[in-house]
This record gives sequence, structure tokens and C-alpha cells, in this order.
Amino acid sequence: MWLTDAQKIGVALTSFGGLFMLLGVILFFDGALLALGNVLFLSGLTLIIGPQKTFYFFARKQKLRGTLCFLGGIVLVFLKWPFIGVIVETFGFLNLFGDFFPVILTFLRQIPGVGTFLNLPYIRAAADRLAGSRPSMV
Repeated sequence: MWLTDAQKIGVALTSFGGLFMLLGVILFFDGALLALGNVLFLSGLTLIIGPQKTFYFFARKQKLRGTLCFLGGIVLVFLKWPFIGVIVETFGFLNLFGDFFPVILTFLRQIPGVGTFLNLPYIRAAADRLAGSRPSMV
């Protein structure tokens, strides 16, 4: 799969957005880093999948609660309530992107060092439970 230049920039922006959000949480919920991380994450996501698909992803009826919580959390971060905003935003993020966790777990299990660790007996069961994936019948 080849990425266009805009999608490559989108991957970088999304990665930097996640990094800034992580730094904002580590540095005692620094509002500026969290706000910058949110802006970078949303702009990167828009560049990766396109503006129309981004709108349709957030506007789907079954994702409405997640969208409202995610965007409400971003608004709370901008209004200088970073701790509560991050909690609300995390709830919305899990509702929006929770369907992708089994796919991400499958991808991580194919990476040599990480896959060995994730396939250990107790860790495999815990990771499957957290990601919501079910063991294959085959």
C-alpha cells in the first residue's frame, strides 16, 4: 500500500498529536500541549483519510455518543479544564476507535519482539480481553 504525500504528512501529524497528548498528560495535564496534540491529531486524521470520509466517520449515527464525548473533551481542554477534558475525550476515543483494537493487536503480534511478548500465555489472554478480540475457532 503506497501512501500519497498528504497521507505521509497526515501520519506524521497524527503521531506528533499522540506524542503531544502523551506529554501533556505526563506533565500534569498541561493544557497547551493537550490542545496542540488534539489539533495535530484531528488534522492528521483528516489528511490520512480525507475530509469527506473524516466527516462521515464522526457523523455516523452509531458513533454519535463517541463523537460528542470526543469533541466535548477537546472543547473542555480548550476551556482550561484539561483533566476533565482528557477523561471525557478518552471515553469518546474508546467509543469511536474501539473497533480497531483487535486489528491493531493482530498487527502488533506480527512484529518480531512485540509478538513474542504478546503471545505469552497470561499476556495473550489479557490482551485479548482488553482488545475485545475473540479466539479463532480454527
